[in-house]
Amino acid sequence: MKVRYNREMDIATIEIDTKKVDHAKEVQNIIIHFSKDDEPIILEILDASEFIANITKATLRSTKEHPIKI
Repeated sequence: MKVRYNREMDIATIEIDTKKVDHAKEVQNIIIHFSKDDEPIILEILDASEFIANITKATLRSTKEHPIKI
C-alpha cells in the first residue's frame, strides 16, 4: 500500500494494489478506481485536508468505538 499527498491540489491518494485501473466511481469527495474485476485499487480523496480534519474531529468527539458519520 502506498499513500501520497499532493499539497498543491489537496488530494490524498491511497494505492491499495498495483493492478491496472479499468474504471472509476466518484462518491462525494472520494474517487474509487477499480480493476476489471471490480476490486478497489486506488482511492483519491479530494479536499483531503478538510476530509482529514473532519474525521479527526469526529473521532476525538466519539465516546464509543463505532463508525462515525462525517
